[in-house]
Amino acid sequence: MLKNLKNQKGFSLVELLVVVVIIAILAAIAVPIYMSYVKQARATEAQSAIAAIRSAYRIERQTFGTVENYTIEDALKDAKLGNRTEKNWEFEVIGNPPRTYMATSTAEFPGGEGKQVWYDVEAAEYHGYGIDEDEQDTEEIID
Repeated sequence: MLKNLKNQKGFSLVELLVVVVIIAILAAIAVPIYMSYVKQARATEAQSAIAAIRSAYRIERQTFGTVENYTIEDALKDAKLGNRTEKNWEFEVIGNPPRTYMATSTAEFPGGEGKQVWYDVEAAEYHGYGIDEDEQDTEEIID
């Protein structure tokens, strides 16, 4: 009996299929989790930039008592964001005083164009790409 086992070489087709099925199951579980982490990491760039812009607006308001003539371009200049961040995201501030700070991804963003991350001042929380499970439409935010 041992002689028969010593002469066998390789794996049977069934054994190979079992291994392939196990690997496929693991990949089916791991890939969506990995993609979720990638989205969250990419959204963190926008969140950091929005926080810097919010700080610039807050400093402007504390210094001059208003943000009436303070533009997003002024805030971006004062926030001193990196070149990559400014290439990946376009920023917008809605309201005076600001109610919503919004970042929209550009064509150079690795995750694709049109992804949005926003900060709701009243709720004091971030929403959008990589944050919420079901991404809301921007139209709902502006209305």
